Amino acid sequence: MAATAKPAASGSTTELSGLQLYSRFAFAGAVCCSITHGALTPVDVVKTRIQLDPVTYNRGLFGGFKQVIANEGAGALLTGFGPTAAGYFLQGAFKFGGYELFKQQFINQLGYETASNNRTAVYLASSAFAEFFADIALCPLEATRIRLVSQPTFASGLLSGFGKILKNEGVGAFYSGFGPILFKQVPYTMAKFVVYENVAELIYRSIDKNTASDGTKTAVNLGSGLIAGFAAALVSQPADTMLSKINKTPGLPGESTTSRLIKIGKELGIRGSYAGIGARLFMVGTLTAGQFAIYGDIKRLLGATGGVEISK
Repeated sequence: MAATAKPAASGSTTELSGLQLYSRFAFAGAVCCSITHGALTPVDVVKTRIQLDPVTYNRGLFGGFKQVIANEGAGALLTGFGPTAAGYFLQGAFKFGGYELFKQQFINQLGYETASNNRTAVYLASSAFAEFFADIALCPLEATRIRLVSQPTFASGLLSGFGKILKNEGVGAFYSGFGPILFKQVPYTMAKFVVYENVAELIYRSIDKNTASDGTKTAVNLGSGLIAGFAAALVSQPADTMLSKINKTPGLPGESTTSRLIKIGKELGIRGSYAGIGARLFMVGTLTAGQFAIYGDIKRLLGATGGVEISK
């Protein structure tokens, strides 16, 4: 069974399928992730500072903003903008496009009714597979971003930072954080999509989706995305902190990624793993709400309005 987009409520009867459909999902996902992550670069800079140096940056999110500006100037808040926008453009394409693609594959294998009756499991599995491939694309740019944020004098931007890591440390350095980024992003994305889908489905039990205005649909996406973002942030915070730590500096000669992770985990403890959680709840809640709102709006503009829907 091929995936098709449901006709828009405005009366359009054109249905998309195959590459036409999934390329639109991927493009909408790329744009929504790039815009939201790029816009929140200043919050991410402060959050990373708190994670890497909680002794100095101990005044919370807003106090952290003041400290960064006082110590390094306002321009420091945009450190890592290039790799953030580029990395999450790629990641968003794989994440959202892949999620819809894998969801359809499960429908093909299970049958629509079985998939719908077990939709939470389908959401979880589809998002996990999609995020795995998304992280392969994201990891080198995320490693560059963290190095730029944690070492402000390391390089002047994306290209110089990427080139310096490649030249001095090799390709492997870009994937030293692949384990923690999977540990962070896969549970994050699973929580993000399953909570979003379930909250949106609950809301649409009281609202007729077929007759709802575009503004109402955007509001539903914002609200569902906000709740999904909070859940995703709590689930993935320990791995996010470890990812910041492992990418801050190169490992010792002969030191494996696993041994580094174990050492960092012991040093952090539970409390240390949740350093910067306030900033991250604000950041992830905001960007996830924005992502689902932008994703839904772009899909409507491109005619990919229905997606692969198995909600009741």
